[in-house]
Amino acid sequence: MDHEVVRQAPLFAALDSEDAEALLAQMTPARMERGDILFREGEVGDSLYVIGEGKIKLGRSSSDGRENLVAILGPGEMFGELSLFDPGPRTMTATAVAETQLLGLGNDSLTGLLTGRPEVAKALLAALAQRLRRTNEHLADLVFTDVPGRVAKALLDLAERFGRPVEEGVMVSHDLTQEELAQLVGASRETVNKALADFAGRGWLKLEARAVLLLDVDRLRRRAR
Repeated sequence: MDHEVVRQAPLFAALDSEDAEALLAQMTPARMERGDILFREGEVGDSLYVIGEGKIKLGRSSSDGRENLVAILGPGEMFGELSLFDPGPRTMTATAVAETQLLGLGNDSLTGLLTGRPEVAKALLAALAQRLRRTNEHLADLVFTDVPGRVAKALLDLAERFGRPVEEGVMVSHDLTQEELAQLVGASRETVNKALADFAGRGWLKLEARAVLLLDVDRLRRRAR
């Protein structure tokens, strides 16, 4: 696992190299395969996690079994920190969508770190605020943006975090099934597939297995507005 990637997480933002290495030594490594569940919604949470490699999806389920995909997180991103500031049941289920390596830190160790280090707490709160802002934007999109616009916006967000430039455009290896992508957008698979097919027909993108090649990012940006 690349510790330099892990140290991009907000948890390490206010630490110097020596303190960061000391913190890494306290963290517990874990490896997951696609489909493995790290924790479930409703379970008591007592740790936060930082992703070193791979991807984690955070989602919720309704009483009738329907699923809503809240976020896809990748290397250098952190989750589970809410349990530190608001101890209680997990609000989401965390599942690996690719082979994933991560590091966990128990709340006891984290509380010890925060004692006398208000700058670390400030960095964690800033990360929570950023996530809340993104959640508010997502809720607004569900109300005010049509499905094709939401699909375009989701693809652009995935491209920003997981895309890599190639000769034809931007290759986005998102590792999501069509159903998972639909859950992320908040629409039916059929409606999302129709939007993707329309974009492909216009030459804006090319669909791949659990990936998409963006051919015309500017057009997608205009459609996402």
